Amino acid sequence: MNSRSEQINGPWDAIVVGSGASGGVAALTLAEGGARVLVVDAGPDLSPEAALGSEPANLMRRLEGISTGRHRRQAQHPGYWKANPRLYADERLHPYTHPPERPFLWTRGLQVGGRSLTWGGITLRLSDEDFQGIDAEDGRVAWPIRSADLDDDYAALERMFAVYGSADGLPHLPNGVMQEPLPFTAAEERFASALTERLGVAAIHSRGFGPHQPERDGPWPRSSSPGSTLPRAMATGRVALLSQHLVERLMVAPGADRADGVVVIDQIEGKRHTLRADQVVLAASTIQTVAILLRSQREGLQEPSGRLGTRLMDHVSTSQFFAFADPSELPQPPLTGAGSFFLPFGRHLEGASFHGGYGLWGGIGRFDPPGWLRRRPQTVSGFLIGHGEVLPRESNRVSLSSMTDRWGMAVPHIDCQWGNNEHSMVEHMRQQMQLCIAAGGGEALPISELFRLPLPDSLLSGAVALSDGAAPPGYYIHEVGGAAMANAPDRGVVDPDNRLWGARNVLVVDGSCWPTSAWQSPTLTMMAISRRACRCALSRRGE
Repeated sequence: MNSRSEQINGPWDAIVVGSGASGGVAALTLAEGGARVLVVDAGPDLSPEAALGSEPANLMRRLEGISTGRHRRQAQHPGYWKANPRLYADERLHPYTHPPERPFLWTRGLQVGGRSLTWGGITLRLSDEDFQGIDAEDGRVAWPIRSADLDDDYAALERMFAVYGSADGLPHLPNGVMQEPLPFTAAEERFASALTERLGVAAIHSRGFGPHQPERDGPWPRSSSPGSTLPRAMATGRVALLSQHLVERLMVAPGADRADGVVVIDQIEGKRHTLRADQVVLAASTIQTVAILLRSQREGLQEPSGRLGTRLMDHVSTSQFFAFADPSELPQPPLTGAGSFFLPFGRHLEGASFHGGYGLWGGIGRFDPPGWLRRRPQTVSGFLIGHGEVLPRESNRVSLSSMTDRWGMAVPHIDCQWGNNEHSMVEHMRQQMQLCIAAGGGEALPISELFRLPLPDSLLSGAVALSDGAAPPGYYIHEVGGAAMANAPDRGVVDPDNRLWGARNVLVVDGSCWPTSAWQSPTLTMMAISRRACRCALSRRGE
């Protein structure tokens, strides 16, 4: 459709801001409930060919992105070296700030589909243990909902996506509605058996999406909103898409308790427009949604808790590569959300001196390069990556910078750092990784001793993925918090149904509404929250 805002005909029942994982679910849920929906996205509506790209053209784009400064921060993440770099925002056109001594690596996907196009595709449910919260520095922080509140939404999404996984019967990692798990590699089978026998540690099949199969899925991966929720929403005939329009703020009159719509900036012409609707759904991704709310607060949005922008979280992470003696499967099966394994410790850890829990995601014999790049050709390569729960701290926050972008819009200032709790967790992770690798029959090694890396030293020196320590906040791309849900307006920014306490017709359905980070990969829960919030909003229509 034509993406000029002046040609979008209203009136709209709802405007959904963002077209990624949460926004796609919101648009589908509202449209199937009878609402007329306008989906607004800051980036272009790319064809599958333009979005996914191919090698070696993608490699050339990566090197150009780094040399020009377009992707200097985002290139730190390994996913950048797998996907088309066109799916990563131009840092020169979309700046943000952070204290020099406290870096934050913010990865953004500014195109229709957002970061669902680069999502790893792991689908883990949260448990009541997670929803019951965590002891933070200023007291217990809990969710106002429980797993039963999301069970129907989890199940509906798992059925729609046809995700893979097993029923492991773990109280701290609830079973889902899944297809039979994808098989382990032979090396993963041996590794998992050794961990069970020698350490009593369960290595389970990872849960999520398998590899993209165009003949089955079509041109888009099923894990992306353009390959799942968005086309279904558009097929209702009640959804329109407005691309290349960046939402600056909500339209809220001073003292009002409702939003009339949103103010958008046309990314082609640089003009501002107003778009009106009865309902606004913010699903722009955590930091972008918080920035929209902060700019709205300057213009009259009431926020009674005083907590907007505070308690930003990401998963704290560290990784370890290893060699494993095993005949290589040729061709090696791909590493995917379901084609991998998990060590789901959660909070059930021996000798832990910290609050919260973590899991270790891994794979063996799935990502080895061609033989001439392998330093140990008689082995297959494995990895373990930890992602751990982070405490919600008031001092970790998003505010508005004095810097403005090319349109004169205040950009986010992100001030976030790990505390003693996270550093203790990472130390425990690394000890657990060494223990598991040794017990499983592997040899822990730096990646430089496994592969010959045909990259300049300037790219490898200081690379986060090659460090033994904790990667800085933002690196794991699981940021949540900043507009947390709570049972009372003095305790959070949104209510248990995801409505802003200060503007009751505005829903916040992405990761910004999370009171705690939990330890699981968050995307499935974000989508379940979005579906539930929109179902609740539909039930209130006409009240």
